[in-house]
Amino acid sequence: MLSHFFLLHSSGARFKNRGFMIPFRIKVVEPIRFLSLKEREQKIGDAGLNVFRLKSSDVTIDLLTDSGTSAMSNAQWAAMMIGDEAYAGSTSFFKLEKTVQELMGLPFVIPTHQGRAAEQLLDFTLVKPGQMVPGNTHFDTTKAHIEFRGGRCVDCTIKEGKTPEGEHPFKGNLDIQTLETCLKKEGSEKIAYVLITMTCNSNGGQPVSLENIAAVAALCKKFKVKLFLDAARFAENAYFIQQREKGFYEKSIGEIVQRMFSFADGCTMSAKKDGLVPIGGFLALRDKILFETMKPHDILFEGFYTYGGMSGMDMEAMAQGLKEVIQKDYLEHRVGQVAYLGRRLKKGGVPVVEPFGGHAIFIDGREFYKNVPKDQFPAQLACVEIYKEGGVRGVEVGACLAGRDPDTGKNIMPALDLCRLAIPRRVYTQEHFDYVAEIVLGAHEKGKGRKTGLKFDQETPQGIRHFTSTFKYV
Repeated sequence: MLSHFFLLHSSGARFKNRGFMIPFRIKVVEPIRFLSLKEREQKIGDAGLNVFRLKSSDVTIDLLTDSGTSAMSNAQWAAMMIGDEAYAGSTSFFKLEKTVQELMGLPFVIPTHQGRAAEQLLDFTLVKPGQMVPGNTHFDTTKAHIEFRGGRCVDCTIKEGKTPEGEHPFKGNLDIQTLETCLKKEGSEKIAYVLITMTCNSNGGQPVSLENIAAVAALCKKFKVKLFLDAARFAENAYFIQQREKGFYEKSIGEIVQRMFSFADGCTMSAKKDGLVPIGGFLALRDKILFETMKPHDILFEGFYTYGGMSGMDMEAMAQGLKEVIQKDYLEHRVGQVAYLGRRLKKGGVPVVEPFGGHAIFIDGREFYKNVPKDQFPAQLACVEIYKEGGVRGVEVGACLAGRDPDTGKNIMPALDLCRLAIPRRVYTQEHFDYVAEIVLGAHEKGKGRKTGLKFDQETPQGIRHFTSTFKYV
């Protein structure tokens, strides 16, 4: 399994010996605004110490998310010009449908305006009150949709995936024993479906091995429950399999993707990640009956099932993006950029989750501020102070995001409290990441003696509170 693991930590073998060359040329540029320290302190204060509430124009380097922030290729822009905007039966839909079918092997495709709409459609159909959805660490919208339907999430991530240290190559894996115990205890009638998120965002963008996917699928078959994949970063996951899992180094990314999806009953997809587009998503299914069951709900909430809240132009760009995202030179550069920033931060003493993920570097907030109590949101504090230091915007993936237990109302203290620096695809260059590293290192040095963190000023009462809640210093 580890035979090719350390190649990845050299930013990809092809880039190791010839510098950090990007596999594209830049044709359009966008100016970056630099605010003074006084201005940044004013802006984040006015935003209630919540980086989501900042204006993008007040951010120098925006690493809030990799969702919808990609730079599109010339081929994608060209494809948009032939978008068919027919309300029903759009030729652009059939092009997207064919692309998904060929890429993932799932025959039935329902477009949606983004990934959370696909989650809403899936959970509206499958989740009943009191049912469970076991999986690796569920992300914010995923968990919120399941709980909104009266369901509960069961985290079955392996123990290695709940620690920032260690070089386990597939920290996104599900613990098979934990999953089997859950399936036995609850029985198939209490399990809505099993979900594999790949890569697993909430524990550091960590991948899932093909061996683990196959083992989970075997359990699902044994207990007669459906298996779905959150495929938002499927190509990055496939690249990690190619680089880290024994027997796959000579396989193409396309072949690995086919193998990954062969075990699943369907997937949700936020195309704003590995679709390389600013908007869009889809739900893909293997079961025609389930497909027909979901179509009326899709029509009611998203639009006719051949556009699902998307324009023809959007579907054309997505179809092209799904072809580009599995190209190896793209993925080598993509994952290599993330690893470059991770190495810079680690060398400077910043505590980061290892091994580095495919879409972001995750700072361990509890180690970044060793003396700040964990119930005072150290990762959220790191986001605030890094912005103040140099206008770099990250996001908290930790105690604030985890929310409250829906049954007890108590704050959930997750195993990891992380400040995520998510890398937009094909947007920033090495010079930008050198700047980011300097800013994070500066904030880390200044915060070494800090003993107090943040508390809520106004807590958003329901669901994904980290988007809109405000904070104040303790």
